Amino acid sequence: MRIGQTSFAVFASKLLGSALGFVATLYFARELGASVLGSYALVLALVAWLKLGGRLGVSSAMTKRMSEGEEPAAYATAAGIVVIALGLGLGLLVVVFDGVIESYVGADAVGSHLGVGVAALAAVLLLVGLFESFVGSALTGERKVHIAGALTPFGIGVRSLVQIALVTAGFGLVGMLAGYAIGGLLVGAVGATALSARPVRPERRHFEALYEYAKFSWLGSLKSRSFNDVDVLLLGVFVQSSLVGIYSAAWSVANFLTLFDSAVSSTLFPELSRLDAEGRDESVAGLVEDSLAYGGLFLIPGLVGGGLLGDRLLRIYGPEFVEGVHVLWILILATLVYAYQKQLLNALNGIDRPDAAFRINAAFVATNALLNVVLISTVGFVGAAVATALSAAVGLGVAFVTLRSAIDFSVPFDEIARQLLAAAAMGVVVWTAETVLETVVGFDHNFATVLVLVAVGAATYFSVLFGLSPTFRSTVRENSPIG
Repeated sequence: MRIGQTSFAVFASKLLGSALGFVATLYFARELGASVLGSYALVLALVAWLKLGGRLGVSSAMTKRMSEGEEPAAYATAAGIVVIALGLGLGLLVVVFDGVIESYVGADAVGSHLGVGVAALAAVLLLVGLFESFVGSALTGERKVHIAGALTPFGIGVRSLVQIALVTAGFGLVGMLAGYAIGGLLVGAVGATALSARPVRPERRHFEALYEYAKFSWLGSLKSRSFNDVDVLLLGVFVQSSLVGIYSAAWSVANFLTLFDSAVSSTLFPELSRLDAEGRDESVAGLVEDSLAYGGLFLIPGLVGGGLLGDRLLRIYGPEFVEGVHVLWILILATLVYAYQKQLLNALNGIDRPDAAFRINAAFVATNALLNVVLISTVGFVGAAVATALSAAVGLGVAFVTLRSAIDFSVPFDEIARQLLAAAAMGVVVWTAETVLETVVGFDHNFATVLVLVAVGAATYFSVLFGLSPTFRSTVRENSPIG
């Protein structure tokens, strides 16, 4: 597998999907406001946490066992049986405790246009999400990461179109949730057709092998959800829904910048697993170093750009969203730190050390939850962003020490420094261009200005980095389709 080309293919797919989702979110923010967007974020966050209980690390265990190349169909079938049982059980509990869920989310905000309540919608989203997640994990286990990545823009495109149509028809938040479910269902169905593994009768040892990995790896999924959603869930308790909507808009911008590091980690995992199974320790260390070299490729310039253009970016959503400008910069910093932590944990899981990853994830989850409760209750929604950044830093430190004791790898400080220099040069050019547009040209259309400045910044950053970094030049040339 050409890792560079596969990473870029996955990234391009995620980029297209995120662009489609960004356009849809902009429409919802302008059409429905921050309050409804906040309720939507709370429902999705709640469903995301419920999905954790429907997987319990089984999906990641399936990916690991399938990537090892022995009896992939049996492991896929065993994992599917477990996920179906857990999903149906959780779906039933959601319906039973519908009153609690509707009280938390806000049934009045959701409405009853489709004749169903929040709990029923959450149950449907849960089952669809588990199906989609299972298929994606199975594709990754078969080293078909590019196919799983290509399904992302397809699903988001369908989801966005259906959501926009239903919102335009007056269904509001219910339409957004229904469209989300339809998009996930189609992604799962199409992805299932690309799987080579077909259902077979698994044996007890297959379930036991999944359990041996899942009993540690489940906390990795909890850690990921903790980073992405625990702040949103707690904000729903302490602040009004409009602030949750503003915070979610800032998160959407920050998460947009994580696409490439996510593509790198998802592409490298099956390769790390295979190389470790073959005993090729030096190759494993090389991949770890590569993952750290490119983990911040987009996030480092994003941090500089977020500091310069944060108010303009959030103003696109609407004037009320500018209140989250400080939150945006802190969240981008948090995602940068978390990106490096994620690469280290990905390596630990790839070399079959889920026990070590478990301890790191436990430290991260506990720190994140505690800091969010303390800082949100005292500082407000800015405290949620600070808590996320601090917990990511703690997780990064522990992950580095742990992986360093297992693998002899070096941190590519030179490459990271070159990215920082290129980002600094980009910042100077963007600041100058913005000043010229405002004071000399007198151009004041915010959205057009953002597009121009982002294009100028991206061109500057990658041009400077191409000149500064032999490693980056070599990577581009080796993975160029022309070459």
